[in-house]
Formats: sequence, C-alpha cells, structure tokens
Amino acid sequence: MFFGRDIGIDLGTATVLVFVRGKGIVLREPSVVAMDKNTGRLLKVGEEAQRMLGRTPGNIVAIRPLREGVISDYDMTERMLKEIIRKVTSFSLFKPRLVICVPSGITEVEERAVIDAGIQAGARKVFLIEEPVAAAIGAGIDIGKPEGHMVVDIGGGTTDVAVISLSGVVASESIKIAGDSFDEALVKYIKRKHNVLIGDSTAEELKRTIGCVFPRPEMVSVDVKGRCLMTGLPRMVAVNSNDMIEAFEEVSERILETIHLVLESTPPELVADISNNGIVMTGGGSLVWGFDKLVESRTSITTHVADDAVSCVAYGTGKALESVGDMQDGTINLSRRRQMS
Repeated sequence: MFFGRDIGIDLGTATVLVFVRGKGIVLREPSVVAMDKNTGRLLKVGEEAQRMLGRTPGNIVAIRPLREGVISDYDMTERMLKEIIRKVTSFSLFKPRLVICVPSGITEVEERAVIDAGIQAGARKVFLIEEPVAAAIGAGIDIGKPEGHMVVDIGGGTTDVAVISLSGVVASESIKIAGDSFDEALVKYIKRKHNVLIGDSTAEELKRTIGCVFPRPEMVSVDVKGRCLMTGLPRMVAVNSNDMIEAFEEVSERILETIHLVLESTPPELVADISNNGIVMTGGGSLVWGFDKLVESRTSITTHVADDAVSCVAYGTGKALESVGDMQDGTINLSRRRQMS
C-alpha cells in the first residue's frame, strides 16, 4: 500500500495542474518561476512569479521553463517540480511516484529530460502518459473499447490531435501552435493594423473576452489600451470580434490542417467510428469562442468541447494513477506500453 502518495502532473507550457490520488486536483499554478540572477536563488513559483513577468528589476528574472510543451530550461523545471512536490506532500519517508503528461510528438531525448527532472525533484519513479490519451480519459471517453475516438487537445504551447482505440494512439500529430500562438497573433495584428503595441497579458484577456474563430451571432467590441509606436505614448483603440477572426485565422487554419492530416492517416473503420462518436476538444485553447463550430463546419463531424476542458488532462492523469501499481518497474510511456502488451 502506498498511502495515496501517487501524484499526477499536467506539466503544461502555461499552467501546471497537480492531481493527488484520493484528493483530486490540489494545485493549479502558472508555469512560471522567478529567480535572483546574482545568487541563483529561486524566489517564487507559479501565481506569484507570474505577477512579476515584465515587471522585475534587473537582478530578478521571471521565466517560463517550458516552451511549446517541452523543457527549455532543465534546471528551472527541476526546481519548479521540486517546489510543486513540496507544496502538495507533507513530510513523509516515502518518495512519491509521478505520472507526468507529455505531448504526443515528444522525442526520446525530451522524454528522458522529463523523467530525469522528476527523479531529481524527488520522485521515486516517473511514468509518462501522452496528453491526448490523458485528455480522452479525463473527458470521460472509454478508450479501452475497439472503436475510434478523436481528441483535439489545444494547450498553451502544443496542439495534440490523436485518434485513440484500445487504450493506444492509432494516429497522431503534435504541432507547436496553440493557445500562446493566438496571443502572439493578436499582438502582431494590432501592431500591424493600429500601430499600437499591447502586452501578452492584454492579448490573453482579449482572447478570453471577445476572442473568436467563427462569426458570433452579434458583433462585440472593446477598447484596448497600448503604446503608440509613433509617439511612444499610451493610446486607446477599438477591437471587435471580426478583428479577432482575422487575427486568429492563420493559427486556427494550422490546427484545422492538422486535424485533416490525422483523419487522412486514420484507417477507414476508425474514421467511421469518429463520424458516429464525434470529435472531442480539450485544453484551454479549445475555449476560444466558436472553435467547435469551426471544426464541425470544416469536417462535417459533430464536435463538442469537453466539460472542464482545461482540467481534462489532469483528471486523466489522475485516473492513470489507479493503474500505476500494475505497471512494471522502470520508466515507460503508459500509452505505448498498452499498445505493446
């Protein structure tokens, strides 16, 4: 008996969600760390560190140690994981076992980096599970049956599109275009159209409030404050939902292309299943207004956004913890192991 100390981590580019067996999701923090450049001391992790982004004096840097779904700063990721594990576990003689989510397109080197970071952060063992598999489990899909299900998981740094059958991934594509890409596209669009520069947090807020990729029943508009690139002074501009469709077009097209690509490489029997079961969208990026409508209009397949789309991957990771005891020793990718067994 392991005293319920198994931990599931959705190690996202934008947010880290932690699921503790028997307790559910216990932590939801931005994937940001703040450190003192001069001493190398870790100052803040998560919410408090995020507030420092773009607002720090010279000696303090606030960074995101994960880029596009994978580790870009190994040392900082390890320290962030250590801090997260410390937050969610009280003092114990037992080291926790971790199940960590990774994008489906991850390389063996990147897998190794995640496993090593988990071990160095204090885990007894680290298991990996692919994000679309975890998202499907978290969305309540019974992936053990011999029928096809398509999951489109749009996170902060990566979009994973996968067809799952018999607990394994049959066809998948992972692209480094997702929620953060929408923010970047919006910053560029407003700069190009109005000659005004807005910050990432303003772009994120706009995406949440009036962002859309499909025409809304009624056009909505908001005033946005930024810095005029001609004068360097603050300036207010009006942005409406039609601007949003235009700004987001390139990003949403890339995601649609990926969905088409996966459908093309899926066996015909499974495509027929997907046509009956529909496409399920998960992840924060799927909450951009009208994304399900856009996918449905382009594929002619019923599409819906899962309940609590942001937490699906974390819940799926949590459910994967239940089978951790049956797994052979060593660090292995759960979804691939099931295909081989």
